[in-house]
Amino acid sequence: MTPAEALLVLTAGLGAGTVNTVVGSGSLLTFPVLLALGHPPVVANVSNTIGLTPGSIAGTLGFRRELAAQAPRLLPLSVAAVLGGATGGLLLLGLPPGAFRAVVPVLVLLAAALMGVQPWLSARLRARRAADAGVPAVVPGSSTEAPPASRTAGSGVGVALPAAVFAVSVYGGYFGAAQGVLLLALLAIVLDEDLNRLNGLKNLLQALVNLVAAVLFALTAEVVWLPVLLLALGSVVGGRVGAHVGRRVPAPILRTLVIVVGTVVGVVLLLT
Repeated sequence: MTPAEALLVLTAGLGAGTVNTVVGSGSLLTFPVLLALGHPPVVANVSNTIGLTPGSIAGTLGFRRELAAQAPRLLPLSVAAVLGGATGGLLLLGLPPGAFRAVVPVLVLLAAALMGVQPWLSARLRARRAADAGVPAVVPGSSTEAPPASRTAGSGVGVALPAAVFAVSVYGGYFGAAQGVLLLALLAIVLDEDLNRLNGLKNLLQALVNLVAAVLFALTAEVVWLPVLLLALGSVVGGRVGAHVGRRVPAPILRTLVIVVGTVVGVVLLLT
């Protein structure tokens, strides 16, 4: 690896750590870089997951306050994330590289599309919940909107949400790119909760998926350790930066960026 390539990987890790913490999809920055350096897709994905795990943990620590407000839902969703991440990692190691290459573009494009329609889906579900309860639908940002502290942070999660988190976590363990987008969109659609709190929850679940998959990959798979180290260094700094700025960046800008990057990367992977 040349100095220029090392700087590119380090910078990509910094960007990915920041984007992962703020909204998710940071692997859409780092995975193509590892591919461009000539690493096979599975090796690039394995190394990418291990390298970005420290950044996911750093970003999660930056959202401790938001997580403390959701204590009752942390255990069931965390268990679902761990089991899903382990399942996805085993699938990655067991499936042939050709299958991995075929499914990646579809998953990336799906993540970008889901992020695009999430506001519409969330609005529809809020309206439906309000209609079922016999009360007017709440418009976010209006004077009638319930303050975050009065929402359902302490309520149970039932069975459907952990099952959905498990499914997304299988994807995350199999191919980490845009799993944060999928998790955040899922949580925002299902839970009527402040977005900053959900972002903290997303970061925790993403970190757990990455951690269990990273341990599995480090013990059993081929890893390129120099890029891993560079990604880890960059992503830790990025994770802390993302936790600091995540509450200040307008959601529409972040959503647009994720949609554009996800679509471009998905199409490029589809055509290569």
